[in-house]
Order: sequence, then C-alpha cells, then structure tokens
Amino acid sequence: MTTLLDLPPVTDCTAAGCSYNHDGCHAAAVTIGGERSHASCATFIPLDHKGGLPRVESHVGACQREECVHNDSLECTAASIHVGGATGAECLTYAVA
Repeated sequence: MTTLLDLPPVTDCTAAGCSYNHDGCHAAAVTIGGERSHASCATFIPLDHKGGLPRVESHVGACQREECVHNDSLECTAASIHVGGATGAECLTYAVA
C-alpha cells in the first residue's frame, strides 16, 4: 500500500458510545488492536463529545492482530472492514489464520 486511498475503508460502524461514530466512523484512520481471538478498534473513545472530521471515509491505518488472515506486515489487506459490538468496538472482519 502506498497511499491512504489504498488502505481498506471502514464500511460501517455500529459501535454505540464511540465519540467517532455518528452516522458512521468519522476518524480519519483507525487502529485495530485487542488480543488473540478478540480484535477491537483501538481508536474507540467512549466520550459524549463527538470527534473526528465532519466528512470522511475512515480507513484502517494499522492492524496489531498478527494472527488475522487479513494482516500482512501489520497492514490490513481486507477489501473493507465492519466494526460493531454492544459493549465496545469489535472488528467484525477479523478472522484467525
């Protein structure tokens, strides 16, 4: 990947309570973190104040889940990702290799 446009977009985010999620993800880029068998959006911030850019298509800036089938040198190779979850922000595209 060479530019931001080459990074996979965050297709949708249904994570309740994230300051970047208001009618979709408004972070310029997200980082996927967490632990084995539980990949989560490390950009998740549970604040009442809405953050991010007013108009943006969010992308995956980095992925820390080495065991994911979509991970190549800590970069996400999925065509796009879905984020959601009732208690936080889980990467729903995550799959263990």
